[in-house]
Amino acid sequence: MIDTAPGTPEVLTVPEVMTALRLSRFKVYDLIRSKQLRSITIGRARRIPAAALAEFISNQMEEAA
Repeated sequence: MIDTAPGTPEVLTVPEVMTALRLSRFKVYDLIRSKQLRSITIGRARRIPAAALAEFISNQMEEAA
């Protein structure tokens, strides 16, 4: 079971991640390519699990500390 806030989708689209992180499309795909942000592909659609986004943010905060 994924530990996310109620009402939060389990997977996010790239535009949703762009909005959440306030980053460009290029930067989000760069994070995915460099394996800093985990993602899955369903058909031709790229999705980012909400848990992967939370993990990425947590890792960034640990590195900044």
